[in-house]
Parts: sequence; C-alpha cells; structure tokens
Amino acid sequence: MKVGIIGAGMIGGTLARRLVALGHEVALANSRGPESLSGLAAEIGARAVTTTEAAHSGEMVIVTIPERAVKDLPKRLFAGVKSDVVVIDTGNYYPARDDRIAAIEEGRVESAWVAEQLGRPVIKVFNNIGFKSLLENGRPKGAAGRIALPVAGDPPAARARVMRLVEDLGFDAVDAGSLEESWRQQPGTPAYAHDFDLPRLKTALAAADRSRSAEYRKAANDAVLAYFQQSR
Repeated sequence: MKVGIIGAGMIGGTLARRLVALGHEVALANSRGPESLSGLAAEIGARAVTTTEAAHSGEMVIVTIPERAVKDLPKRLFAGVKSDVVVIDTGNYYPARDDRIAAIEEGRVESAWVAEQLGRPVIKVFNNIGFKSLLENGRPKGAAGRIALPVAGDPPAARARVMRLVEDLGFDAVDAGSLEESWRQQPGTPAYAHDFDLPRLKTALAAADRSRSAEYRKAANDAVLAYFQQSR
C-alpha cells in the first residue's frame, strides 16, 4: 500500500519506519521540507516529499502533527485527493503546547475539529500509545498481553481498513465507533497511554465520562507541563 505521512516526529517517524518494514511505500513530509528528511528517509527506505505530495501519495494519509500546526497546513491540502483515500489523525490537544483552541475547550471533539480544518473525514488512532511501544511492542495475533488500540471514525468502511492496518502492525484493533466517540481516547481518559490489552481497553473506553472532559484535559496538560519543566 502507498502511504503518505505528514509529520516526522516520534509517532510519524516510528510509523514510517514500521510501515516500510511491512512492505508499504511511504512518502514522508514535515514542515521543514524534504531536505530535512533526507537522512531519515534514506535510513528507513521512505521517500522524502513535500506536505502536498504526501497528501496526494496514495491510499492512506497519516496526519501526525501537533494540534496547533493543523491550521498551518496548506489550504485545500486534500483538494483533488480521491474520496476513498483514508485520512488518519494521530493528534492530541494539549493547551500547554498548542495554546488554547476555543472550539475544543468548548466541547468539540479533538479529531472532529481536525476533520473540519482538513475538510476531510478522519480516523482517530495511534494517539494513545507512546512511540516506544508503537516501535517495540507489536505482537503476533493471539499473543499474551498484546496491546489493543482504539480506532474511531467515519465512514465504517474506512474505520475497518485502518483496523486491519493496526492488526498488521501487531496490535489488537478495537472498534471505538464514530468520530464523535473518539473523545473516549483523548488525553487524560482511562484509555489514554496505558498499553492495555483488549479486555482492559474495552473496559477503559466504557468507563470514560464525558462530563469529566475538562478534568481529563487538565490532568494530561499538567503532565505535559511537568515534562517541559523537567526538560529545561
């Protein structure tokens, strides 16, 4: 499969590496241009391209950038891209990093907001797993302790395609419903960043309480602030 990846940070770079290893053709882009990616692309066997080229590169496009950067993407980025190309959003909203996005603060589901900015439906996945687990902890189907990942989005056929990709990468895919249900896997929720197996992930998704969204966001944001402070 041909895959475009927009964003070459920890999650984007890890996905590029793993997808190439599985035999997929990967076109990798970032905000600084193809030249800045030449070394990584050569190392893993990807093709360094512009953001627009990545969006037009194949059957699936993964957008894996900070929430604040979504508005900086080229206008009409997906103009002319076939409707059956699946767009994945791996992003998370952290006010400490992304500044305040009013629509999300007022209750808009994070990835629903992203879809509105892109002008395309998106599938939410890979947002609740750390890059090291994504790189190192894929396991064969049926293996004990295999990590499960929630996959939310519309339409259902696109969600099913992404679930197959998750399985190929060595994780159990959980159908988490429509994009409006993706709040259950946002930062701070019970399903976020715990590397749960299939039964425990389903329990965590069900335990999420939307009335606590502000509380979840604050807990995740406080953790990001603490990380920034330790990194200084």
